[in-house]
Amino acid sequence: MKSRTKVVVIGGGIAGCSTLYHLTQEGWSDVVLVERDELTSGTTWHSAAQVTNFGMAQTMVGLKSHSIALYKKLRDDPEYPVGYHHGDGGIRLANTEEQMQGYRHFASMARGMGVEYEVIDAQECARRHPLITTTNLLGGLWDGQDGDIDPAQLCQALAFHARKAGAEIYRNTPVTRLTQHKDDTWTVHTDHGDIDCDFIVNAGGYRVNEIGAMMGVQHPVASMEHQYFITEDIPAIAAAGHRMPLLRCPISDYYSRQEKGGLLVGFYEQDCKTWGMDGISPSFSNDLCPDDLDRVMDVLEGAFERMPALAEVGIKRIVNGPITYTIDGAPLVGPIPGKRNAYCIIGLRAGLGEGGGHGWLLAQQIVHGEACYDTWVTDPRRFTGHATVELTARKSIEDYQNEFRFHFPHEHRPAGRNAKTTPLTPILAAEGAEFTVVNGWERVDYIKPAPDFHPSLSFNFDEAFDVVAAEVNNVATNVGLTEVNGFNRIEITGKDRHAFLDRMICGTVSRRGGRVGLGYLLNEHGCIKGEATVANLPASDRGPDRIWYGSAAASEYHDMDWLTAHLNPDEDVQLRSLTNDHTILVLAGPKARAVLSECARGDWSAASFPWLSVRECTIGFAPAIVMGVSFSGELAYEIHVPNASLHAAYLALRAAGETHGLKLFGARAVDSMRMEKGFLHWKADLITEFDPFETGLSRFVKLDKEDFIGKAALLKRQAAGPQSQLVTLKIDAAHAPAHPGASLMQGDKVIGTITSGDYGHRVGMNLAYAFVTSGFSQTGSTMQLDLCGERVAAQVIDPSPYDPEFARMRS
Repeated sequence: MKSRTKVVVIGGGIAGCSTLYHLTQEGWSDVVLVERDELTSGTTWHSAAQVTNFGMAQTMVGLKSHSIALYKKLRDDPEYPVGYHHGDGGIRLANTEEQMQGYRHFASMARGMGVEYEVIDAQECARRHPLITTTNLLGGLWDGQDGDIDPAQLCQALAFHARKAGAEIYRNTPVTRLTQHKDDTWTVHTDHGDIDCDFIVNAGGYRVNEIGAMMGVQHPVASMEHQYFITEDIPAIAAAGHRMPLLRCPISDYYSRQEKGGLLVGFYEQDCKTWGMDGISPSFSNDLCPDDLDRVMDVLEGAFERMPALAEVGIKRIVNGPITYTIDGAPLVGPIPGKRNAYCIIGLRAGLGEGGGHGWLLAQQIVHGEACYDTWVTDPRRFTGHATVELTARKSIEDYQNEFRFHFPHEHRPAGRNAKTTPLTPILAAEGAEFTVVNGWERVDYIKPAPDFHPSLSFNFDEAFDVVAAEVNNVATNVGLTEVNGFNRIEITGKDRHAFLDRMICGTVSRRGGRVGLGYLLNEHGCIKGEATVANLPASDRGPDRIWYGSAAASEYHDMDWLTAHLNPDEDVQLRSLTNDHTILVLAGPKARAVLSECARGDWSAASFPWLSVRECTIGFAPAIVMGVSFSGELAYEIHVPNASLHAAYLALRAAGETHGLKLFGARAVDSMRMEKGFLHWKADLITEFDPFETGLSRFVKLDKEDFIGKAALLKRQAAGPQSQLVTLKIDAAHAPAHPGASLMQGDKVIGTITSGDYGHRVGMNLAYAFVTSGFSQTGSTMQLDLCGERVAAQVIDPSPYDPEFARMRS
């Protein structure tokens, strides 16, 4: 066994084998995989092994397309062929028009990744799958690439090709301990000796947290028992003359695919069970849970109604085994939060179907720092301190019970709610607030007009449209107040703090006390990594000269990892997270200054406290830091308050606002207003696939700086010219917004993809942002938006249609 290697991958299922294989494909041959038992002895061996191209985000479609292409290549490889039924096709059924509308959106989204779905009616579903009835059926989504693969053969083929490229695999080699050294390298201790390495990868399947514990982390991954059975031969299958398409049924919570002359039928019952929460026996390997068909009888009855042939055939075999879930159902593939040179590829509930693509994207991240797609949808850092295994188990149960029911826009399911709250959460609830969820935080979405107000789930504008319009109108004409909790806040101290940030940010970093700036962080490829406000706080009795670095709530772990990874040992810089200690109250509107002046001492005039200023003060008697910044386009103040004083500050602002028409507003109003101003959302419009020039942020780039991260790569990208450009669009539709991922068309050609969409109530326009090919980025360019299957006109307009001179923010 080697004593030194570049990477050690821990786990020999599809996740580990795919990662090892793809590391060799990216050019790293000095890599090792260790497995405690035999390859595929965990969850992989009993997988239902369905391979679909369906995904609800473009990154997921892209990685699945890679899996399919890879599996076809392995199937046709004469050295080590793999059994793969590709192209049987698959149908996702629907019995409501809202589900059908969702399928039309996903078809629009997938088209931008070169994947074609068909939305078909009930009769066509039955024609393509002759075993099903059309009772209570409207139609479905057809994926012609659907199929299934042999799990063991796939992993052995990946291992074969990895070994051929120089990788080594050690079976029956349990890992006993992990040690990280001061230079961030690792030692993997095993029963057969130690291996020193630069990087480690946790691909431990359902034993993920046994491995995590060895490095002092707990991953939000839980396992669920999952049952399927295999039937005796069904005569109608032989009579059909073709292989049966795969079927996924949200109506009756089951799926099926052909298995020889019969069917494999799997269930997502409501009476489901977690597994392994109190530990997993060391001897559980190539093993299953006890059969429990009584638990799935309600689901089975629905399957009989949809597929009557099932009631007339015997069962050959029952499988009940664990599969892993995360909080939102998507895997955790990427850097482990808070650790250096450590990655994971875990929580793959659909491991066989997606594993080829996940290993591909992870290998790119390890070798190159980034993948070809923005991978935030699978990034382990998208969950932060609230992400316990117990919370994950609750969300896993909920997700399991709704396996084939996609999330609608503005849908927030009830499990795991109130994971993160502030002292104001119950007070705002009493005021009628409806809450959305941002990184676990309960954040005001809008104020309900009545306690029983419940908008319908749809891809159209819902019943909250007029409610949001009224909130926006009050902000524009009077003054509004909202809470923004969870905002990422890092205090940076030390004499080298400005020099450090100057290296991190591609533009100007102000050093003036009492001033706020906006900056963008790039990765080594010259593309957008992060966005941050930088506020310079002068020394006072509350602290020394310091910087408050602020960014999106979801970026809490991401940004801290990025900043700490780039600290030089000889720099006098200290980073301290204040994210969970403070909350922002946003005061916005033309009367905001009058309200602030009534509850905070000092001169708040435009001359004394202009736009982009920061000042310590008290709101009433509550300590606060006020920043003159705006995400709404109106005169606005961010009031940062310690959570212990948050209620007092809120009461002072409400009392001061009584005579000025102050009303509460929520996140939906903010999103509408930021669209009108041309303000971008991190990981919606600001992603790692594009540089600041393509994203319309050239004014924030200072190429004459001596150096900043990504500068050399950015210069090369600038010389090559942009391939795409972020534009603002006016959408010619009154019934629905443009949804992220939807395709923009010129005839039959996809020329762009929507990143954000919302109605601009102040300008009376249905607005969207999109990346389009450069030839269509000029103001006035026209195209068609595939809006849930309907082609509607879209036109490029100038950015910031509301107050383009920014006069109201500076007033």
